[in-house]
Amino acid sequence: MHRTAVLLVVALNRSLIGEHTPCIKRFAERGHMRRLQPTLPAVTCSVQSSMLTGKPVRVHGIVANGWYDRETSEVHFWKQSNRLVQAEKIWETAKRRDPAFTCANMFWWYNMVSSADYCVTPRPIYKADGRKIPDCYSKPSVLRDELTEKLGAFPLFQFWGPGASIVSTRWIADATMHVCDKHDPTLTLVYLPHLDYALQKLGPGHADLPAVAAEVDAEVGRLLDYFQKRDTRVMIVSEYGIEPVDDAVPVNRVLREAGALRVRREQGLELLDTGESDALAVVDHQVAHVYVRCASAVQRYADLCRSAPGVERVLLREDQAKLGIDHPRAGEIVLVAEARRWFSYEYWLDEARAPDFARTVDIHRKPGYDPLELFIDPAIRFPRLKLARRLLQRKALRMRALLDVIPLDTKLVRGSHGRTDQPDDVQPVMITQTDLHDLPERIDCTQVRSVMLRHVFEEA
Repeated sequence: MHRTAVLLVVALNRSLIGEHTPCIKRFAERGHMRRLQPTLPAVTCSVQSSMLTGKPVRVHGIVANGWYDRETSEVHFWKQSNRLVQAEKIWETAKRRDPAFTCANMFWWYNMVSSADYCVTPRPIYKADGRKIPDCYSKPSVLRDELTEKLGAFPLFQFWGPGASIVSTRWIADATMHVCDKHDPTLTLVYLPHLDYALQKLGPGHADLPAVAAEVDAEVGRLLDYFQKRDTRVMIVSEYGIEPVDDAVPVNRVLREAGALRVRREQGLELLDTGESDALAVVDHQVAHVYVRCASAVQRYADLCRSAPGVERVLLREDQAKLGIDHPRAGEIVLVAEARRWFSYEYWLDEARAPDFARTVDIHRKPGYDPLELFIDPAIRFPRLKLARRLLQRKALRMRALLDVIPLDTKLVRGSHGRTDQPDDVQPVMITQTDLHDLPERIDCTQVRSVMLRHVFEEA
């Protein structure tokens, strides 16, 4: 077996490899590059699961970053149990080939309750008084204590939210080197997210992107140097490409105005009443799953969604089957946005009625992904002062104070992903040291698994 490291540089594509990414560029020039065709939807959990299992969505069951559970009438977003992935993972396959094989999963998703040997993933501490304390989960559990002592607590608020920065990516790189020094895994999976969030916030082509790309490149360069010294084969992959967007499609509002989606009022604010809704959408970047309670109403709501501005494709079960995404967790209808549009989750018709969590970073209670959590509301005159006041209320006064600084203006978001029909230079890439002469210029993301196994088990 050969040590192998797979660096997931999220949102990397050909157009971003150049003078501002000298380390990645040099690695690409010395290696072999292919474009990747991501699964639909081209989002984190779906694509990673396809890469690690080699199976389509209909088999592994990860239809998006979240889904609607019809039995509990609840939206599940950003769950972490690896048992949700309903197919054999690469480390399980490799261990059957050679029992001495070990795997370290450093922040790829579905990284709890996992059969991988070493795992580290974000996991805040939720206190009874409402506080959310930055932390991470690890397997074995002592690993988290070692990393915290050596590197400090995992910088959760620099990983996601308005404060997202290179700090969290650097922490992951440092943690990876610690795990490899101590445990020497055969396969190391490393997640490096910084470029992704900057592209969503700023948009492709923004003047600040070269500096962001250089920050990511520096961390990749450190890891490349480290793994070279350890005689480790390296792959660089990305999950999806990010394209520019101008505004969102509020599909839940469309359903509400048609009488399909229902809400209830609590203390003057509106909450989505999922179980009583005839149809509701769980949105995820440029793809939305629409769940319809009665089979006889599916065509009616499909026609409604088809007429909504900004919707490019409406996929019923037979259409989903052709694409390999027809899993029971999928919505009866799957929507794909037009280029330059994305789907927002909001369902209220009056911002004054928006639920309190809408203006906070709350990835679990919103019925969909919310990129606005990357921003501080520009309408707040002194945002640092407001944040400081809220933190004082929480920490010193032990008050249940909301960090209500997130805007509701969907036009702020400048980049998104999820669509699979993109220009060549925007598509994600795979760069390897192992020759890929037998593979076409563009390969499906499910083939990444076999390339990983080739790195581990085959001679160069």
